[in-house]
Amino acid sequence: MCGICGFYKIRKTAGFLTEDYLNEMNQKMILRGPDGGNLWLEKENRCGLGHRRLSIIDLSTMATQPMENEDGKIVIAFNGEIYNHMEIRRELEQIGGHIWKTDHSDTEMILHAYEEWGLECLQKFRGMFAIALWDGRKKEFFLIRDRIGIKPLYYMQENGILTFASEIKALLPVRKTKAKINEKALYDYLSFLTTPCEDTLFEGINKLRPGTYMVFGEDGKYKKERYWDVWDHTHPELYHASDEEISEILLDELRTAVKLRKEADVPVGVFLSGGIDSSTNAALFSEGENSSVKTFCIGYDREYESYKNETEYAKMMASYCGAEYKERLLNQDDLFDFLPEMVRLQDEPIADPVCIPVYYVSKLARDNGIVVAQVGEGSDELFWGYESWKTYLKLSKLNDKPIPYSAKKIGCSLLNRMGKGNRIYTELLRRGSLKQPVFWSGAEAFYEYDKKRMISESLAKKIGDYTSFEAIRPTYDQFMEKAWEKSHLNWMSYADLNHRLPELLLMRVDKMSMGVSLECRVPFLDHKFVELAMSIPQNKKTEGNISKTVLKKTVRGVIPDEIIDRKKQGFGVPVYDWFMGRLGQEMKKEVLYFADQTGLLNRKYVGEMFEHQEYAPKLWYLFNLALWWKEYVK
Repeated sequence: MCGICGFYKIRKTAGFLTEDYLNEMNQKMILRGPDGGNLWLEKENRCGLGHRRLSIIDLSTMATQPMENEDGKIVIAFNGEIYNHMEIRRELEQIGGHIWKTDHSDTEMILHAYEEWGLECLQKFRGMFAIALWDGRKKEFFLIRDRIGIKPLYYMQENGILTFASEIKALLPVRKTKAKINEKALYDYLSFLTTPCEDTLFEGINKLRPGTYMVFGEDGKYKKERYWDVWDHTHPELYHASDEEISEILLDELRTAVKLRKEADVPVGVFLSGGIDSSTNAALFSEGENSSVKTFCIGYDREYESYKNETEYAKMMASYCGAEYKERLLNQDDLFDFLPEMVRLQDEPIADPVCIPVYYVSKLARDNGIVVAQVGEGSDELFWGYESWKTYLKLSKLNDKPIPYSAKKIGCSLLNRMGKGNRIYTELLRRGSLKQPVFWSGAEAFYEYDKKRMISESLAKKIGDYTSFEAIRPTYDQFMEKAWEKSHLNWMSYADLNHRLPELLLMRVDKMSMGVSLECRVPFLDHKFVELAMSIPQNKKTEGNISKTVLKKTVRGVIPDEIIDRKKQGFGVPVYDWFMGRLGQEMKKEVLYFADQTGLLNRKYVGEMFEHQEYAPKLWYLFNLALWWKEYVK
């Protein structure tokens, strides 16, 4: 795991970035790679690459990046891991004609795979990656993000120069102008808790979509191509498979995914919460091990009304698979101690308070000598794991009823006048009247009714009739064009695979873990496992109205029944309880200051929200926004 940065001159006549600039960009990401940092500049100064190294596979100096091929014509800076790199390397060795300088560097394998197959080599890679590659033979420059978007990749085009980095903060030294808020992205943020691709909250800075590459030619022209979409790789034979056959296939693939993610020349551990996903990781990781797997868990200093500790189940699971177990219990002081650092690490708001326990469990692992950890993200999105999704599924089916669109519009208008515009059923009617799907995201902060009243009058005029569905419309159109089964559940999974997972859940894991120089790996989001999971029909996944019923059948016997059958809780933070004390006061102060200084929020409306405790979790999203603005924009 590492950090990458660099530049490419889109116009040959553009100014150039000096080595000092490139070094400053690289230094901004030192936490991503404390084991070394290097630069490479093309002799004509057309492009430059920077790399921060966290040594994990092939610790030798020969594996240092940026790395050149044998004739120095192809150069790469790479962030991530290719877990099947030795398999691909053996294939290349059988073909012949490649000169190797390392024993087992996955970076060097990428160089030779590109030499042999061009961009088709991406189809062979099983892993997570953000890649910058200069092909001096063809005079082409590439930026590539992995299929699922596990690794971030930001870019900016200004004054004829493309700059890119693993973190936004590395791009800021290059800017000639003061940072500005992307106001449309802010409006979308109020829906999704993050900014959907390709926007960020920084005007002029973008993030590359998952499963996509950009290529720039010598003439400065460029194109973006999506090289992977799950609907191009599903398995139709699973549609009629029995439960037993599906469970056998899934478990075999998941076992492979976990085993591949053990690949490292440094210590590897597992985050353990006591839920199905992390428990399955720990159990499968322990298979075939000669020593105990090291597991790490976070809880809180007492039992809160809004969040109950799961540590007893985590301890049970650790004991079950003979693992070492370490935990840390957090309190409100830990939150306040971490807030300034959280904002710096996020780069742009990731309005999920779970960033806090993710950081502390990462730190717990790193302090105990672990450099790589396996985490459980992705399972809920693939297997109908959220209780809220049951509600969305019911509402989606209700929206299918043959009610005229005009009637839905009238009903929505009446409910708005009755002061019930922020209710979910009012939003259902509104979306239905506009022929939009009910489900937009597994994490929605505010509905359009609240957002229109929350923002200032001046911003509302700029936004006009725009709704945040436009941010996900391309994904919905792609779904309607490609999905083999256009079910509501498939849309929900596909929507979150494209937006919530890469830009919220996986981003919080990446940012918080890299904040302590720890790499996190995600077995449930191995692309082959995802392809299998998305091949299972809706009726199988929702059978008996039981969440995760397919996965539960798959792992029964692998982990204890008590873990499988207990009520799902999820990783959380007792924001609701803490809101009543110091946290609530701090949130109100920062949010109202943001409203006063920026003129982007309706101060009166937002102020009234603080009088109602039930708004506490949602006010965190505004608090996170206000802290970010203060750090990066003000």
